[in-house]
Amino acid sequence: MMFDARSMHLLLAAVGVCAVLASAAVQQQPCTMDMKECVFHFDIEHRLTMMDHKTLTFAENGKLYAYDVTNTSNATAIPLENVMSADGHGTPRLVTVVNGQMPGPDIVVYEGQRVIVNVRNLLPNDAVTIHWHGLHQEGTPWMDGVPHITQCPIHPMQSFRYDFIAKPKGTFWWHSHMGTQRTMGVFGAFIIKERIETDVEDRIIQIQDWNHDHDSDHGHMQMVFGGYVGREKFQGYQSLDSTFYSIFQIQSGLINGRGRFYQENNVDHNGAPLTTYSVKHGQRYRFRVIGVGALYPFRVSVDGHNITVIASDGYDMEPEEAESFIINPGERFDFELLANQPIGNYWIRGITVVKSRYQRADAILRYEGAADAEPTTNRRQCTASRRCMVINCPFTYYPEEYTDCKTFDHLRSADVNDPAPSYAAGKFQEHFLNFAFPGIKSFPGSVNGKSFETPDVNLLTQPTEWHSPCDSPKCGLDNHCKCTYSLSIGNGDTVQMVFMNMGVGRGWAHPIHMHGHSFYVLKMGYPVYNDTTGDFISQNKDVECRGNLYTGLENSFCNEAVWSNQSWQNGNVPGLNTQRPPRKDTIMVPSGGYVVIRIKADNPGIWNMHCHIELHNIDGMMMVINESFSQIPKAPKGFPECHSFPPSQARLDQEDGSSNAQVENKPGTNVIYFVVCIAFNVQQWCMHSFITILLNIVRSLYKTLMNLSYK
Repeated sequence: MMFDARSMHLLLAAVGVCAVLASAAVQQQPCTMDMKECVFHFDIEHRLTMMDHKTLTFAENGKLYAYDVTNTSNATAIPLENVMSADGHGTPRLVTVVNGQMPGPDIVVYEGQRVIVNVRNLLPNDAVTIHWHGLHQEGTPWMDGVPHITQCPIHPMQSFRYDFIAKPKGTFWWHSHMGTQRTMGVFGAFIIKERIETDVEDRIIQIQDWNHDHDSDHGHMQMVFGGYVGREKFQGYQSLDSTFYSIFQIQSGLINGRGRFYQENNVDHNGAPLTTYSVKHGQRYRFRVIGVGALYPFRVSVDGHNITVIASDGYDMEPEEAESFIINPGERFDFELLANQPIGNYWIRGITVVKSRYQRADAILRYEGAADAEPTTNRRQCTASRRCMVINCPFTYYPEEYTDCKTFDHLRSADVNDPAPSYAAGKFQEHFLNFAFPGIKSFPGSVNGKSFETPDVNLLTQPTEWHSPCDSPKCGLDNHCKCTYSLSIGNGDTVQMVFMNMGVGRGWAHPIHMHGHSFYVLKMGYPVYNDTTGDFISQNKDVECRGNLYTGLENSFCNEAVWSNQSWQNGNVPGLNTQRPPRKDTIMVPSGGYVVIRIKADNPGIWNMHCHIELHNIDGMMMVINESFSQIPKAPKGFPECHSFPPSQARLDQEDGSSNAQVENKPGTNVIYFVVCIAFNVQQWCMHSFITILLNIVRSLYKTLMNLSYK
């Protein structure tokens, strides 16, 4: 069969189209239980909210219309999937997104499957990495996605392939770990299912705070230099226990990227569209809730329904029936809901845990057969005969009538065969870590007074090229310093850590996230509260901060804390739940309090640990865990390296050693070339190899003479 030039061009074009379609099919193909490998593709780029491609939209009555529509009653609404509407504010806001979506695409796989995610950075100015939040990355620490800790950033127009095994099962998520990109829109759900059939369907809720006027970089600068609304200083919000939140202005709450801008009365709004969850009467559903926000915790409830909390951060718990639960940035909670109410529409509510005016994140629970209308339901009334239980309070007293708190350490693991690692003499470590903002004239985010200095190399694979110790005189009892704070553990030891939020730098509760592990939560210690108002009075006395260089113990930096009662050492803290403790990777440390956690040091790697409030993290409230460094598996061949210029002396020494090794190998190589050229009578090779051999002999003689002269 003969082809002319035109036919050949058409054939090649058809092949190209097929290749594009095949690529799209790979990206969109759902991962089924029988697959061994699941492949996903992420393109990271800038977009604008409220835009349908190049057409501006506006919100009205839960729908979106083109900017030039004057009568919506007879106009065609724009499909919601075409627009990232956020809170429906009319002025588009810059967002950074994956595959043109906010949130990005859900990754739903099965336990034990190989997951490959090909990331392309199409941003014109910014680098990026993707972190797989909650996955332990056993055997693949270089896939953890932390810039300059486990990998070099993916620069504009570069690509990077993440390749790892999906485990353990549970609700996780992925997000950028670069600067403020997470709250700019680079995030999405990561669900790992058990390989069993179930008739309980999943629903995913990703809840966040939102500002439609400025992006997250602007918000960070306001935290550092001061926030203003016009010519008035923004005072910030207080938590219900009268502690503080950082200066970050929230205007709305979003669920799966949609919400509404409410007026001061929290009733009137701009009519923006909301996320709707469809349910069938009589069915049971598993809602997987992910806290993807920047700063504020949300109290989540469903009108007309009790919820049963069954898991947190991927680990099952004894079921707890509740009216609501509180979720912080980085946390996940799974709850079951039985759709047993009259067919209709019900509000799913998220309200910020703040004094005075709260912000709302709304969605709609819609029964099959219900009208396409907004709910008219109300929050449940808490009464003396029917009190409301709130799970995961960041304090012990909820300042609302007939409302009770259950703190996280009072929950129990569903697994009766998963006790906490036990104390063993010679194989036990204990470390006190204070996450706070201590200072006299400046107040950087820090851990034990050490504000994190980010390396300019990949610490995991280039450890000899970075040196930033925390042992200089400026790091001490009542000082803060900037360094790369590292905690060394390993050898299968039981490691007990006491996360604190105490001393002069307390006042803001911190959700602390650990990479590489899910820790056992053994105990939480809370401050003293007012019995009537629930207001903070004083910090917990179980911990002795030490260091009262300035104005007394309450104003200590709390950089080198110990137990007030020395008999509590060696794992003897009273009240520890070691038999069925719940497990998490992100835990809220109460202001003026502490959390006791344990892990087994059995996962070699360099693991980041930090506050998951984005503003605090990039301000320096982070550190690394250096776990069994000598046992860390070797990174894949060709894994990227990075460094500044001029490079470190260690790198120069390595490069010099590499060059010398190449020179030393050349004489032997050229001798072989010389023999080959004689055998095959290739005169050009003979002459080149012979001259090279002579030069190497001369060079060797010269080095020998020089060495003798120095002796």
